[in-house]
Amino acid sequence: MASSSFDIVSKVDRQEVDNALNQASKEVAQRYDFKGVGATIEWSGGDVITIRANSAERVLAVLDVFQGKLVRRGVSLKSIDFGEKEPKASGKEYVLAGPTKEGIDQENAKKISKIIRDEGPKGIKAQIQGDELRVTGKSRDDLQAVIALLKGKDLDVAVQFVNYR
Repeated sequence: MASSSFDIVSKVDRQEVDNALNQASKEVAQRYDFKGVGATIEWSGGDVITIRANSAERVLAVLDVFQGKLVRRGVSLKSIDFGEKEPKASGKEYVLAGPTKEGIDQENAKKISKIIRDEGPKGIKAQIQGDELRVTGKSRDDLQAVIALLKGKDLDVAVQFVNYR
């Protein structure tokens, strides 16, 4: 019997993030509590989302609107890293920048493979291949158990399961 496998990846659906960003930008432009505070949200430098306003509270309010739009579109909040969420003062305005996170770094890949080794079914192997993991096993039921196990864990990265065969 041939072995089955799937890949664990961490990818960001750029189009969905862009749609959420555009929706948040329109809402910020229309809402009364954002009038006259210079609040904006936009892409800057390719993969970085930048939020600007004249006070730290307004920056965090725009971030809250944006995160609500991301959740409605099915994008994990772990895929955009705003750090400690402390807006930096830049002249007369406050700025908060957050890059999108793609790929599973080495440290998180090791954590995930350790979880699979320790808590997953016997006979399942996880290999780190660059910025993704390949999980193989003889039984498809065991692989589905691994997927359920990882969905139940609170991991530091947003993960997707692809190439299930």
